[in-house]
Amino acid sequence: MRISRRMAAYLCGAAAVAVTSPAMAQSNDRGISNSEIIVTAQRREERAQDVPIVISAFSDERLKQMNVNQPQDLYGAAPSLVVGNQGQASRDVQSFSIRGQSTGFLSSPAVAQYFAEVPLPASVTLNLQGAPGLFIDLENVQVLSGPQGTLFGRNTTGGAVLFVPRKPSNELEGYIEGSYGNYDFKGIEGAINLPLIEDKLMIRAAGAYQDRDGFTKDLIFDKRRDDLHWYSGRVSVLMKPVERLENLTVFYGSKSSNNGTGFIHDRFNIDGLKGVGFCADTGETFGALAVNCNVYRRQTEIAHEIGPRKTRLSADLFSTIKLWGIINTTTFDITDNLTLRNIVSYQRLKDNYAGDQDATPLQQYELNQSAGTPTATTIPGLSEFGLPLYGYLNAETDRDSQRDDIKQFTEELQLQGQALANKLNYTVGFFHYNAKPGSDWLSSSVNYCPALYTGLCEFAQSITGVSNKSDAVYAQATLDFGTFAPALDSLRLTGGYRYTWDTVEGFAITWFPDTPSGTANCLENGLTPNPAVPLGEVLDRCGFSATLKSKAATWTVGLDYKPMSNLLLYGKISKGYKSGGFNTFAVRPETRTFSPEELTTYEVGFKSDWHIGDVPLKFNATYYYSDYKNIQRPTGDYNPDTGASGARTLDATATIQGIEIEASMRPVQGLEIGGNFSHTDADYKKFQQVVFAPTQACDGLANPGDIADFSCRPFQFSTPYIYNIYASLDVPLGENMGTLAFYANYSHVAKQGTAPMGDNITQPGSVLDAYGLLNGSIAWKGVGGTPIDITVFGNNLANKLYRTSNANTYDNLLVNSTIYGAPRMYGVKVRYSF
Repeated sequence: MRISRRMAAYLCGAAAVAVTSPAMAQSNDRGISNSEIIVTAQRREERAQDVPIVISAFSDERLKQMNVNQPQDLYGAAPSLVVGNQGQASRDVQSFSIRGQSTGFLSSPAVAQYFAEVPLPASVTLNLQGAPGLFIDLENVQVLSGPQGTLFGRNTTGGAVLFVPRKPSNELEGYIEGSYGNYDFKGIEGAINLPLIEDKLMIRAAGAYQDRDGFTKDLIFDKRRDDLHWYSGRVSVLMKPVERLENLTVFYGSKSSNNGTGFIHDRFNIDGLKGVGFCADTGETFGALAVNCNVYRRQTEIAHEIGPRKTRLSADLFSTIKLWGIINTTTFDITDNLTLRNIVSYQRLKDNYAGDQDATPLQQYELNQSAGTPTATTIPGLSEFGLPLYGYLNAETDRDSQRDDIKQFTEELQLQGQALANKLNYTVGFFHYNAKPGSDWLSSSVNYCPALYTGLCEFAQSITGVSNKSDAVYAQATLDFGTFAPALDSLRLTGGYRYTWDTVEGFAITWFPDTPSGTANCLENGLTPNPAVPLGEVLDRCGFSATLKSKAATWTVGLDYKPMSNLLLYGKISKGYKSGGFNTFAVRPETRTFSPEELTTYEVGFKSDWHIGDVPLKFNATYYYSDYKNIQRPTGDYNPDTGASGARTLDATATIQGIEIEASMRPVQGLEIGGNFSHTDADYKKFQQVVFAPTQACDGLANPGDIADFSCRPFQFSTPYIYNIYASLDVPLGENMGTLAFYANYSHVAKQGTAPMGDNITQPGSVLDAYGLLNGSIAWKGVGGTPIDITVFGNNLANKLYRTSNANTYDNLLVNSTIYGAPRMYGVKVRYSF
């Protein structure tokens, strides 16, 4: 294992600050607020500072101060955490990546999201897990870094994000909150807790609604893209019919419907368009499909002229997400030291969307649309060339079908216990997971439509479906050696083991309809080109299927020790595993499935709470090193035998190492200052793949059929540096006047590579630039002694222009677009609590 000099210097400096700073004493009366959050990272309730895992825990109060409404609002707030839509066709996709572990196209999440202790459904055609509305009425949100594969399942190589909803209680209480802001933002949220029978039957209901105009103007359709329109609700029923028995049932649902994503055009690959005969310059030979390349260049010029908050799309886009579920947790205390828990859930996720990822009036790269009757139209930048171009009315979006429709069932039986005078804590269990299509997944797309035929190209039609089944048994125990000798008290050994059996099954049917002839063009049985399949036979002749079975052991072993009550030292080794998958875009038999990932992480660190004089200080630091194999990296594919283009998932090997530091202090009463810092050093060690077109690789120009080296490319969805600084100040206004609460937060993220095999030269725009965001809020709590709070909030206060995603289709689909983050957002909230 090699540790870089810079990494060693960071770690040694952090250790010096924590262990050798003078005038430090134990902190127990004015502890730092976030350190007191009770977390469930080891499936039992503990203080975050007592758990030998890197945890960033956010209370409901802190989430409201930060104005967190969606996952991307957490980007920069936790070490090594990257959140974005990862080149997907919808802004609604906001996938978590931690320590370089991310969700690849068509694969399972590497950072799984859990709600009330069960994994949220994850779509397949998008890197989507869950839906809007998860951040309402929570106890807390916990971000766990590193492999969690013993207690939290197979696909947590990067970590897990735990949403803990607020449970019903014996108090009659609740709140209602209204919000209004710029871009005509309107929101309402509320909750009520009803103790129907004291200590026996309690109910809590919560709901929220948000609506906001989009910040990207579509000049063609005169609509605002990137808008918000969602509502969600939750009802929790807690029953304690007899002593030792508790039953909690959570019903929840969410629905989002908006005008789709405001893709911003970047550029066309003119050389590539010439190569396929779509355009030619003056003096060059024009083919049957070619127009003057200035048609394409003019679209890029217009996009740059109108700027990043305006776009010109060829279809009226949309995005919808529907999610609902029922989760039941039954807890029975068999004895004072032995508890049986059963957690069962049923959830349903549906999503649908339309995309225009060339972001021009041309139909170079369109998703989920259907062809209709071409309508002649005047298109700025096209008609000026005097060409018979057609447009928008034929680009009808399919709003009734589903791109993903997933029914998910989980069952977990768990036994938790303590022994040896509470010196031994253990958990054993069984977990079953079954996610399968609720209906056929329907989609359509146009790739490579010549400009001359805009509005006339047939859309490829697809029907797909993927099922994931998983069964696992697991056990984890922590033994305090103080049970053997008082001198060894607080020296603990943790060991965990999980064995998982996975089955992935899928099918894909794709055809190009030739409506006038009543036939279809497809790869018959996925192997043989056939341009004359009768439309009534495409379901039987134009598809393929595959099954992938795998099994793996994941484990963890670690030691932690408290030499004093306010300092925890720990070290551990963890083995993670992420299942393989089915490739619905395969054009070769050998790429229909892809292999599981494997990860081994070595980690050392400490957590500490001190006093410097009268000032309490929390300081935590961790170093980790990961050996990462069979990395799932999706990219374009081509079958030279059939001429078909599609996608494949590559294998790569890498090492990732990094440090993560969190600190906070309270120099005076009511003031808290804190922040975090992380450095991630991720490098491919082996990344060699066959190429099907001339490609600039790390070892020079590779020709078709060559094995090219891509190990020098930026590591995908990894940010080398992230730092966050925040300050919170509470100022009492005097008797019966309330309190002013100030909060400010600045997060800075370094550049991020987003392409699996490219950089800014080979794949323009694939490396997102570094940026920083300033957010803040001012709240008047208890206005004039009333139960009313008024909060003024603002996100991206400096109105920073920054990109959150890149299409990365310049080399294969010959065009590139990008997505920009939200501009300055501000508003006011009024909350009444009772």
